[in-house]
Amino acid sequence: MAVGFVRPARPGDAGEIARIQVATWRVAYRRLFPRPVLDGLDEQAIAGGWRDAIVAPPTGGHRVLVALEQPASDPAYLVGFVAFGPLDEDHMTPGETASPTVGGITELLVEPRWGRRGHGSRLLAAAVDHWRDDGVGAAVAWVFDQAPAMGKFLGSAGWALDGNTRALDVDDMLVPQSRYYAALT
Repeated sequence: MAVGFVRPARPGDAGEIARIQVATWRVAYRRLFPRPVLDGLDEQAIAGGWRDAIVAPPTGGHRVLVALEQPASDPAYLVGFVAFGPLDEDHMTPGETASPTVGGITELLVEPRWGRRGHGSRLLAAAVDHWRDDGVGAAVAWVFDQAPAMGKFLGSAGWALDGNTRALDVDDMLVPQSRYYAALT
């Protein structure tokens, strides 16, 4: 029987986090983004960004956590991650002001081959625990409209659409997103 758990990311995890992000995006978003965009993802550059996020986060409230699965007789495998922090401009809509009591998920991914084993739920629960410790009472997350798995996952955890939408310009193509919201109290 395997054991799953979550811990804070370490600098040495950055390469594996980047590998998981690239692999997951190429599977989950293959119908959403143009192939040249996905093929052009630079795993080493992404790893450098994750290393920076782990070693020197923008604030004390920004965190990266990793999910691990450890089979009975094997070492633990890093299988997913979540990056989150206080509400910032990446999470807000135009004209919205930041609030220290609202947090935002930057990225939450579990590599597809490790899906449906509770890792996403453990990562989300750990983020919520950290937010509560920091006095954060609500959180938001942007979800791609044409890749509904994350929206379904967040909905099953009690999150709901808050009515805000946006479109990201990706290689001259607008990719719509909707924002989910959850009260953490």
